[in-house]
Amino acid sequence: MSVKLKFDCPADGGMVRRSPSMVSGKSPRIPSSSRVGSSIWGQQPEQVDKIFQALRKGLKDYLENHQTELDFLSSQQRDTKRNSRLAFFYDLEKEIRALERYIRRLEFQISKVEELYESYCIQWRLCQGALNMKRAFSLSPSSRQSRESLLELNRNHRHSLEDMCAMEGELEILLGELQIKMKGLIGFARLCPGDQYEVLIRLGRQRWRIRGRIQTDDQQLWDEEEMVFLPHIHGNFEIKVTEVKGLSSILVGMVTCRSADFFTARPQMMVVDITELGTIKLQLEVVWK
Repeated sequence: MSVKLKFDCPADGGMVRRSPSMVSGKSPRIPSSSRVGSSIWGQQPEQVDKIFQALRKGLKDYLENHQTELDFLSSQQRDTKRNSRLAFFYDLEKEIRALERYIRRLEFQISKVEELYESYCIQWRLCQGALNMKRAFSLSPSSRQSRESLLELNRNHRHSLEDMCAMEGELEILLGELQIKMKGLIGFARLCPGDQYEVLIRLGRQRWRIRGRIQTDDQQLWDEEEMVFLPHIHGNFEIKVTEVKGLSSILVGMVTCRSADFFTARPQMMVVDITELGTIKLQLEVVWK
């Protein structure tokens, strides 16, 4: 089923909030893990590990794609030199230089991620070692020396957790942004002219609520086209679709999507089963920047 879309607002309207791209090395975000001090006691290193791996793979895919593009432009440059098309040659050289700078930034970004990941793993091993020693001391007879050792172990454990929390904040700054574009609902016979739907996409405190109507010509009219989200380490996308009927609404379905799945170099067309049987699906385009 092809989906025809119309939007009340232009794509570059004021509702789309952008932040600097991942390769700039800067971001206005405040890392969620550094805002809440108590979060260090709820560590989920397995989730952080998945984010690290996905981010590293995504950056390497970006690097490979741009290196391929650079090789192609360089071959064009060699041919242009022989053909002496000077104006085109200078434009091509300018493009090559910009691409080379971009590739150097990507290489620096990858090295930064790998260095951060190595440090995070070290601190996590220190945490595990401290916990194991605390258990061993708790099984031995209590003495002044054992109590002092336990206090020291508790301090070391807390410091390692605080260091991990700070590293998670640094990692979140490197995650860039995810641009979500609405591509419409797919429902075959379930979507009828006049039906109205509300889609809520939530990531932590970030929310995108849009409304749409099925029109008589099979087009879908939605009030917004796209939204930019800042991904979090410990947050996944929650998608909720409801059918609006007058002053009431009926829940169609709710799903959760892992943020780590979106760190890819190429735009992804995502089709999500909203109902258990897949009779209504939501189609989104996700672009990682």
